[in-house]
Amino acid sequence: MELTINGKQYKVEVEPQMPLLWVLRDELNLTGTKFGCGIAFCGACTVQIDGVATRSCVFPASAAVGKEIKTIEGLSHNETLSKVQQAWVDHQVPQCGYCQSGMIMAIDSLLQTTPSPSAEELETSITNICRCGTYQRVKEAVVSIVESDNIKE
Repeated sequence: MELTINGKQYKVEVEPQMPLLWVLRDELNLTGTKFGCGIAFCGACTVQIDGVATRSCVFPASAAVGKEIKTIEGLSHNETLSKVQQAWVDHQVPQCGYCQSGMIMAIDSLLQTTPSPSAEELETSITNICRCGTYQRVKEAVVSIVESDNIKE
């Protein structure tokens, strides 16, 4: 099957029901996407499929054919961090960092559809789990992005 990941075409020979997470990590060595729970609960495996935050640990690779898959490796451009990644650095969001790629992908997806999310929208939209409890820093980072974008308008 052929998959489009971060703007590049990849041909992989895997079982159709193999979770996309394992195709990314084991077949293509794109290891930024993490395995957390394996049941789509924690969000460590979040990628974007056609711009929508998707838990890749339960998403069959065959369902991704013909879609645009974006992983954390594809978020920055020309060695420049995306605005979400930069906000993460600026606000020192990560502690252990394990869940962060999934969290960043989920926030990036939210900001594409809702550029100025309310606190309530942020809380209900982002269901990723951070074992270190960095949620307040995540909120501060997102607020800084929204404020920065509103200033530029």
